[in-house]
Amino acid sequence: MSKATYPLKLPLSVKEAAARLAKADGVSLNQWIASAVAQKVGAMETAADFLRQRAGDASGEDFARILDRVAAEPPQLGDERPSKRH
Repeated sequence: MSKATYPLKLPLSVKEAAARLAKADGVSLNQWIASAVAQKVGAMETAADFLRQRAGDASGEDFARILDRVAAEPPQLGDERPSKRH
């Protein structure tokens, strides 16, 4: 396995919490952080793959056709688009 170094700057509170958790797991802080990053990368890639599979061959045009079938009514309470902030 090849390794790369990366200078990581963390807020002190996050570093202290990570160090505490690493110690509780019986691993080094570096190993704990590497594992946490690997888990996050895996989760993000799995989610992206899942969404790509669900989308299949759908296109933006397909989505527009579906939206065109929706009645011209205001969105239900809670489904409104966020207001633009300046």
